[in-house]
Amino acid sequence: MRPMQTLRVAGPDFLLNYLFKNLPGLKKTKIRQVLKYGSVRVNGRVVTSHRHALEAGDLVDLLSEKEAFTARLRARLDFPLVYEDEAILVVDKPPGLLTMGTDRRREQTLYFKLTDYVRAKSPDGRGRVFIVHRLDRESSGLLVFAKSEKTKRALQENWDRAVKKYYAITEGVPAKKEGVIESHLVEDAFKRVYSSAPKRSRRSKHAVTRYRVFRQNGRYALLDVTLETGRKNQIRVHLSDLGHPIAGDAKYGARTDPIGRLALHAYYLSFPHPSTGGPKAFHSRLPKDFETLPREGGQSISFTY
Repeated sequence: MRPMQTLRVAGPDFLLNYLFKNLPGLKKTKIRQVLKYGSVRVNGRVVTSHRHALEAGDLVDLLSEKEAFTARLRARLDFPLVYEDEAILVVDKPPGLLTMGTDRRREQTLYFKLTDYVRAKSPDGRGRVFIVHRLDRESSGLLVFAKSEKTKRALQENWDRAVKKYYAITEGVPAKKEGVIESHLVEDAFKRVYSSAPKRSRRSKHAVTRYRVFRQNGRYALLDVTLETGRKNQIRVHLSDLGHPIAGDAKYGARTDPIGRLALHAYYLSFPHPSTGGPKAFHSRLPKDFETLPREGGQSISFTY
């Protein structure tokens, strides 16, 4: 979203006073309205306070009415909207939020919230979003959504060209500091995925996961994981097969839960743009709760490089 006008602050000032001095073409009453209704951003964040303190080097954006409306809608989302254009949306999913609804939970999902956002923006109120891929409820990180069925198909048809990387905290430290885990995965009637012999089931799907120990503290390891294939629960199963399940993943053998959720974060996502074919790449920072883990006695342990 490009602003109508961007100003670089030369020295300390209060926002309203700064706007009075630097927008001589607007009446003071109009400037107050522009500020009140969210048409001013400071360093990328909408600010409405007259006495917001500015410092040298700050960037002040003046938004159009349409841009301000979109900014207000974005501010209502309780998760970061990393990127948006006419075809796609990329979000950074927080833990605890479902990608798509169930019979019991429909509204507290990324799908519902993004649909509400897109519909509010569209002139006819009929905007839609389409799910391209998913993350487990208790994991976090980058997800892309499509704005049309055609875009969804284009993304999924080229999904083998997407690069997906994750941070995972495992119980214990793998003996090999980097390696490849390969198996055939099958999902049973109880929705549990497990590795099987290739010829045991026609439903089995070949899966390949690469990992590297990024940091360790003796009790836990922080892994950098790259998916070569994108199977359901692939990372969770493969790290469990390795003998080092993801912390907080009781379903696949974890005995500890140091951060109160599945310690898996999708930090990198790249793929060909469905409209242009050009590469798009997105990064997400290491979550703060991955940095230092609690342990018995009220102490904590940090990862070392």
